[in-house]
Amino acid sequence: MAFGSSKPRTVARPQTGALYDEGLRAYMLRVYNYMGLGLLITGVIAYLVAQMSVVLGPSGEIVGVTQFGQTLFGTPLKWVVMLAPLGLVMLFSFRINKMSASSAQLVFWAFAALMGISLSTIFIAFTTESIARVFFITAGTFGAMSLYGYTTKRSLANWGSFLFMGLIGIIIAMVVNLFIASSALQFAISVIGVLVFVGLTAYDTQRIKETYSVNMDGEMTTKTAIFGALRLYLDFINLFIMLMQLFGNNR
Repeated sequence: MAFGSSKPRTVARPQTGALYDEGLRAYMLRVYNYMGLGLLITGVIAYLVAQMSVVLGPSGEIVGVTQFGQTLFGTPLKWVVMLAPLGLVMLFSFRINKMSASSAQLVFWAFAALMGISLSTIFIAFTTESIARVFFITAGTFGAMSLYGYTTKRSLANWGSFLFMGLIGIIIAMVVNLFIASSALQFAISVIGVLVFVGLTAYDTQRIKETYSVNMDGEMTTKTAIFGALRLYLDFINLFIMLMQLFGNNR
């Protein structure tokens, strides 16, 4: 899900064009670097946890569950795995202004690691080939929409309320589908989810770009960049999950 209604406060002051452009490029690169490293941590941990959780046959099929997997996903610990990332996102969103830059980084890395544990089920449920294929589809789609959000002169502010309503609708539909387990509803959720998170990628990129100021000090720049990375990370992960539901191959 996409979170992050709070953001570090910045002070608007006059900015020279050349200094602003140079600083903005460095700032956005920093945002993408944080996001990319967060995704790398998540992917590596997800893969390792999946490998430790199940026993695979010669054709890649699941033939058994290890003691580690039973403990992680067959006990109440599974709720900690599922809810801990959400708790860290809420902590980050509401406490970012009071955190130091080093604390913000620590929370972000911890969040990425916990997401890796949570998303290890993807490596268990889907084939490695389909995961790789969908990842590259996600990366291409995300890159194109983020580039659009960064370069367009058109304000995307009006997208915000529409995308937020779509996000709320997806969450409600997902909760309902937990009880009725409808494949048709799941398909509709995935399709609408792809559209919503594609739009959020462009919208959030433009919002992150607008938060930059050459007058921010180093501490504030770091926290704002990490917060922006978290927003884009969530857009990427959710887009990936929705696409996996559409194009992933089950083991």
